Amino acid sequence: ELSDGSSKTFADYKHFDSTCAVVGLSECPPLGLESHRVEDDQLLASSQSQHGFAAQRGRLNMQSSENEDDVYGGAWCAEPEEKEHWFQVDARREVEFTGVITQGRNSEQHEDFVSSYFVAFSNDSRDWTVLHDGYAEWLFYGNVDKETPVMSQFAAAVVARYIRILPQTWNGTMCLRAEYRQRSYHSENEVNASDDLDFRHHSYKEMRQMMKVINEECPNITRIYNIGKSSQGLKMYAMEISDNPGEHETGEPEFRYTAGLHGNEALGRELLLLLMQFLCKEYKDENPRVRRLVDGVRIHLVPSLNPDAYELAYEMGSEMGNWALGHWTEEGYDIFQNFPDLNSVLWGAEDRGWVPRIVPNHHIPLPENSLVFFSDNPGSKLKKNGKWLVLV
Repeated sequence: ELSDGSSKTFADYKHFDSTCAVVGLSECPPLGLESHRVEDDQLLASSQSQHGFAAQRGRLNMQSSENEDDVYGGAWCAEPEEKEHWFQVDARREVEFTGVITQGRNSEQHEDFVSSYFVAFSNDSRDWTVLHDGYAEWLFYGNVDKETPVMSQFAAAVVARYIRILPQTWNGTMCLRAEYRQRSYHSENEVNASDDLDFRHHSYKEMRQMMKVINEECPNITRIYNIGKSSQGLKMYAMEISDNPGEHETGEPEFRYTAGLHGNEALGRELLLLLMQFLCKEYKDENPRVRRLVDGVRIHLVPSLNPDAYELAYEMGSEMGNWALGHWTEEGYDIFQNFPDLNSVLWGAEDRGWVPRIVPNHHIPLPENSLVFFSDNPGSKLKKNGKWLVLV
C-alpha cells in the first residue's frame, strides 16, 4: 500500500516473462527521453531545486551549460526540503516496460547521483503500485558515479501508461537523468493506424449508404431506424449497436450520441460514422474491449439531427457560405440552445425547499416556454428528438 492510500496490488498489472535479457536489447528500444521523442509535457517530478533543474532536464545524457545555475542544468534535481521524491513519465499509451537506465548529474563541480530507488507504475496517475520482487518492494541499485549509465532490467515486463522512479538514497544533491526500455505492445484500447476507415466528408446520401453498408457487414449487432423526418422530408437516421439490436434488455445501460445539431458543423457526423464503422470492424476482429462494450451496452448513434441545414451548407461550400449558413433549422431554431431547461426548474425548487412536496424530483413537467420547440409542427426536429429520447 502506498502513502497516497492506494491499495492496488502489483498482480493487477499485466506481466510478460520475455524481458530484454531473453530476447536481446535490440528488441527493447528506449522509450525516447534521450531522443526527445518523449516530449517535455510528458515529464513530471515531485519538485525541482531551481528553475534550471526541472523534470524536462532529466533525460539520459542531458548536458549542462557552462553556467550550471542557469536554465540549462545537467539533470533533474529535487528540492532538498521535500520528503518524498519522484520522477514520472507519461507514455500516453500502455507500454510494456522492461527496464530503467539511470545516470547522475552532468556537472564539472558536483558529484550528484541516485544510488538506490524503487519503481512504481500506474494507469491513471493517481493509484500507484511499487514493483515487487516476489517478496517485498524491489530496491534497485543505481549509480556509483555521476556519468556512467546503469541499466536495471525487470524480472518480468510490466504494462502500464505511467512509470515513476522513487529515489531512496543519493550522493550529494538528489539529481537524476533517466531512460526507459520498452517492448512493442498492442493495447486493446489502441486503434490500429492500418484500419480501413472511411476518412472523408459524407453528404446525406453518402451517409445513408455508409450506414447501410455497416449494417450489412454487421447485421447481428446493428439496426438502422429513423426518428422522424426533417422539414424537407429527409429521414433522421439512427443506428443501434448492441448484441441484441431492437431489444430492450432489463438492467442493460443505454446511451446515445447525437451529432449535427448545427447543420454546418460537419465533424460530429463524421465522428459518429467512423465510430459505427470502427465498432463493427473491431467486433468482427474480436477486439476484447469492443466486445465488452457492444455486449454490455445498448448504443444509439444519430449522425445528423439537422440534415436540411447540412445540405444547405454543403451545397454553398465554405468559400461562399458563412458561419450562420446551415447553423439553424429552417424554422430558425438553434437546436443546441433550445432543449427544455429542467435543471433550473429542479434546482430552483430545491433552493426553496419545494422538493418533493410541491415539485417532484422526477417526471418534471416541461416549462411553458419550451412547448414551442416541442410543438406539433411537422418540421420540429426537437419534438422528434424529445420523443426519441423517451422511446429509447
